[in-house]
Parts: sequence; structure tokens; C-alpha cells
Amino acid sequence: MAGAVVPAIRIQREDFDVAAEIAGLTGGRTDIGAVVTFSGLCRDEQGALSALELEHYPGMAEAEIGRIAAEAVERWPLQGLSVIHRHGKIRPGENIVLVVAASAHRQAAFEAANFLMDYLKSRAPFWKKEHLADGSEGGWVEAKQTDDQAADRWKKPGR
Repeated sequence: MAGAVVPAIRIQREDFDVAAEIAGLTGGRTDIGAVVTFSGLCRDEQGALSALELEHYPGMAEAEIGRIAAEAVERWPLQGLSVIHRHGKIRPGENIVLVVAASAHRQAAFEAANFLMDYLKSRAPFWKKEHLADGSEGGWVEAKQTDDQAADRWKKPGR
């Protein structure tokens, strides 16, 4: 192994460019045979959402995401891993999260990306508040039991 993969973790207010992030991870590399990306967007299913506001504790969110990303690197043979999560007010159709997992083979990249997204969706320390199109504030978005169940499938025996 040429060296341990150090996941790139960023929490930021500004948007990101998915293609540029992939190019940054894979540029000049010949050991990568598969790149799996997941980009999550703010959605408005009912036509009533103006924005979703994401809050986090600076430092804590990076540390927690870094911890789970390190676990992904330990569990799968990855050549690269990037996680970007935005905070602040995000409008419908805008990017919220990006996971880029690179490996020599597709299965490891798919599983690592899936593992990270299950964690980010259910356990990452972010709080989401709805801002409605009529100008009022909606409530805080509750975690879904289905998201917790998805994350639970990755638990190692004895945890």
C-alpha cells in the first residue's frame, strides 16, 4: 500500500462543483478504477419550502464525519474519499452534501459511499429547520426511523 488514505472532510456554507471535486480526487491517478459519487440536493416535494437551514457545531461536525470516514477507509480498500456537507440556508434544487469514494474496484466504492450516506443522513450532527414559501418558519426536521434502520445495518458485531 502506497500510504494510508486520508479522507478530505469539509463543512462549508458555499456551494461545490461535483465535477471539480471528482477531478481533484482522481487527477493524475492511475490506481483508481471506480469512483462512486452521491450528491444530495435540497428538495421541496410539496411546493411549500423556501429554504432548508442547516446548523452544526463547528469542529464537532468535522470530527464526527472524520471519524466515520476513517472507519470507511478501514473497512474498504479505498484510494480516496471526500465528504462535503453544506450549512446555512439552502434553497430547493441546491446541493447539500457530496460523497466521493474512489477505489480500484466498484464494490468497495459503492459500499463506502453508501455507508457514509447512511451515517450522514441519520447520525451526523446537523439540525435542519424549514423556511416556508409563505414567509413563515416551519419546524425542525425530525430524524426518520428508516434512516436509523439503514445506518444500523453497518454496525459491526458487538457494537
